[in-house]
Amino acid sequence: MLKSVVRAVGAAVRVSSSTARVLPLRCPVICSPNSATTRPFTRSLWMLNNRGASSGYRPKLFTTKVLNPSVLCGCEGLHTEGDKAFINFLSDEIKEEVKIQKHKSLPKMPGGWELEMNGTEAKLIKNVSGEKITVTFNINNSVPPNFEEEEEQQGQQKSADEEPEILSMPNFVVEVKKQDSKHSLVFDCNFPEDEISRGEGEDDSDIFAIREVSFQPDGDDEWKETSYTLNTDSLDWALYDHLMDFLADRGVDNTFADELMELSTAVEHQEYIRFLEDLQSFVKGH
Repeated sequence: MLKSVVRAVGAAVRVSSSTARVLPLRCPVICSPNSATTRPFTRSLWMLNNRGASSGYRPKLFTTKVLNPSVLCGCEGLHTEGDKAFINFLSDEIKEEVKIQKHKSLPKMPGGWELEMNGTEAKLIKNVSGEKITVTFNINNSVPPNFEEEEEQQGQQKSADEEPEILSMPNFVVEVKKQDSKHSLVFDCNFPEDEISRGEGEDDSDIFAIREVSFQPDGDDEWKETSYTLNTDSLDWALYDHLMDFLADRGVDNTFADELMELSTAVEHQEYIRFLEDLQSFVKGH
C-alpha cells in the first residue's frame, strides 16, 4: 500500500514538471510579430490620446489647437478657429482699403511718359530730341514710418481727421541715354526724410535729391561697381545745381517728383489690397 502511494506521488510530480516545461510553447503572443493579439504593453495613438471613451484625460501632446482642425473640408488642409477669425479680419480689412482707395486705376503721368509695370517695379520712359530717359522705381519698402507713437508719448494725440496720409516715396533711378553713346548717365535719387513734410513757405526747395551719379554701360540692368560713382554728399554745390538743372530740362523736376509720388502711392495701395486678397485665399485654402 505504501509503495502504491509513493508511485502515485512520483507520477504527479513528473506530470507537474512536464506541464511547466510545455507552458512557454503555448504563449506565442510576445514572441510572434505576426500575432493577431495586441501586445499588452503597446497602445495606439488613439489610446494615448483618450484612455477610453469615458475618460476626460487629454495629454497636451495630442490636444494642441494646431493639431486638431476645428473645421473639416474636402481640401485636406488645416482649418482652425484662428484661421476663421483671420479670414473674417482680412475680409473687413479689404473692404476698408477698397473704400478709401483713391485711384481705382493707376494715374497717368503727364509729360509724355509711358508706364511699364513688372510686379512692384515701374518704369517711366520717354524720348526727347534723340535722348531716351528712363525712370525706374520699386514700391517695396517705399512707405516711410510715421511718428504717431512718438507723438502720443509726448501727449500730442491727433484726432481721426488729422491722421497723416500714407505716401509711397520710393528711391528712383534716372537713366539718360544718347543715341550715339555706348554709356548712359545714371542718377540715383531719393526723397530725403527732412523733405517729406514741407511747409507752405518751402515750395521752392527741391523735394528730391541726387545721391549718386555714374556712367553705366548700355544693356546692363545692375549698377557696375567697377564704374566710378560720384557721391553728392561732399559735392560742390554749383556742380550739384547743374546736375539738378540737367534733370529738370528733361522733365525730372519737383512737379515730376510729386506726380511720381502719387503714382507710386497708387501702385503701393493696389499691391497691398492684392496682397490681402491673396493672403485671404491662401488661408482659406483656395
